[in-house]
Amino acid sequence: MSRLKPLLTAGVVVPLLVTSAFAERGADGVVNILNWQAPSMMNPYLSGSDNDTIPASLVLEPLAGYDENGELFSRLAADIPTIENGGVSKDLKSITWTLKPGLKWSDGTPVTAKDVVFTANYCMDPKGGCAQLSRFQGVDKLEAVGDLTVKVTFKEPTAVPYTLFVSASSPIIQARQFADCLGAKAPTCTGANFSPVGTGPFVVINFKPSDAVQLKANPNYRDSNKPAVAEVNYKGGGDALGAARAVLQTGEYDYALNVQLAPEVLRKMEKAGKGKVLSSYGTWVETLFVNLTDPSPSLLPDERSTAKHPNPILSDVRVRKALSIALDRGRLSEIGYGSTGKPTCDWIPAPANFAAGNAECLTQDIPGAEKLLDDAGWKLGPDGIREKDGKKLKLTLVTTTNSIRNQFQAIIKQWWHEIGVDVELKSLDTSVMFSSDSTSPDTAQKFYADVQMWTNYASGTDLGSYVKTYTCSQAPGPDNQWQGWNMPRYCDKDYETLVTELARTADVGKRSEIVKKLDTMLVDSYAIMPLVWRANVSAISNTLGGHAMNAWDSELWNAQDWHRKK
Repeated sequence: MSRLKPLLTAGVVVPLLVTSAFAERGADGVVNILNWQAPSMMNPYLSGSDNDTIPASLVLEPLAGYDENGELFSRLAADIPTIENGGVSKDLKSITWTLKPGLKWSDGTPVTAKDVVFTANYCMDPKGGCAQLSRFQGVDKLEAVGDLTVKVTFKEPTAVPYTLFVSASSPIIQARQFADCLGAKAPTCTGANFSPVGTGPFVVINFKPSDAVQLKANPNYRDSNKPAVAEVNYKGGGDALGAARAVLQTGEYDYALNVQLAPEVLRKMEKAGKGKVLSSYGTWVETLFVNLTDPSPSLLPDERSTAKHPNPILSDVRVRKALSIALDRGRLSEIGYGSTGKPTCDWIPAPANFAAGNAECLTQDIPGAEKLLDDAGWKLGPDGIREKDGKKLKLTLVTTTNSIRNQFQAIIKQWWHEIGVDVELKSLDTSVMFSSDSTSPDTAQKFYADVQMWTNYASGTDLGSYVKTYTCSQAPGPDNQWQGWNMPRYCDKDYETLVTELARTADVGKRSEIVKKLDTMLVDSYAIMPLVWRANVSAISNTLGGHAMNAWDSELWNAQDWHRKK
């Protein structure tokens, strides 16, 4: 992140090094993509989960994105606004974006500044339940100051203004298509949410929620020679093993995302000669998320897993710490990820100068965990399970159906049983757990369990937006249609103060120190328990060229450059 300050003061747009070896749109036929995490919609503003954001990035684009090196580059914007080129005001209270001239939506209509302003109003509507609202925090107003120019004014000086409209999580949507989808109507606009009009290299032909997306080359894409791929079949469902096999052994598919499998399994598959394994480290951390609120089904639906009712067991930090120090993260990392994982206590492990380097949790301490539970008043019963005030110490641990995660569940259950905790395991299909359906009782946002396990990560190399995830307003609940990614319902005034301070701080060294404090503060609360810093691992056919692995933005960030190797 030492490049953050030069980016604010330089007028240079980072050039993309990825080039393509084709010269005709649609010349290279069909590409088949497999993701065992099936998409539920194509609108990142109502989901934000990878299973939706990644396929949506083939259609919807932001003003700017991050390349494979974590460098900011322009997409729909003519250039990256900086202080030097006048795009960022000297008082750091505004940023002005200018669209590339001649941009068209896939339906042939022009892209204008009004679409950008509309997108912000769509997400910032308090009744809309926008999953990306944290990116818009601190925004005072947006103005279209011309057909192609948008000015964003912040309430306070904002040192790093590249949050809204940057990365695949915050794309521009068409005002015309979504005009009647504001506020509470947002989730009801099935047509727009499933088949958005976009500016990206592809257009949705058919969408089947929790199953598949069929796309074709966008006839109005701004580069007349791209994409070389005529159609994309994006299939969801199954499991990571089947996805890897379909690319590496049978060759039925060209690309498989997030093949979360043991390295030795993937190495054996590669020997078939059909494809290869790709990996890159970003900020992906397999994590336990602790529900600080009460998920009891006896509560009213609008009060269950909300701040109105603290968790009767896990509200005690001594219990949470006991659960954490009972774990052997090194063992988990070795068993599940081998060379593609590293045990960690940090939920922000990268970039290196932002990593706090917390290491206390790396040492398993069963006796220490037992003492903490003793001190908290949980005494061992005759069956080996602790009790307090006539209540058993029983927790529910839920994760997605995946061989590594389900193995982790079994191991964690054993360790927690050793300290007197009864654990019920639950496994859900990814398309269910990360569904955008706010009426479903099984989503990660509803969190009708005590502990969840999955991977979270940041978009881009500046952590300003990511740390906002755990601010009070980002806790999912009925008031925001169960959107937001603060799954633990963590809320701390000191944390909020530091996040505000970070937004005002431009110096990279000072920013890194604040991020480290935020990392440590959250880890020490044991509201989340980082386990393994894992590489993003996918599989690609030997016949597919032009791809560049990206751990900082959508993995399909440069699909417009994909082509068949000659």
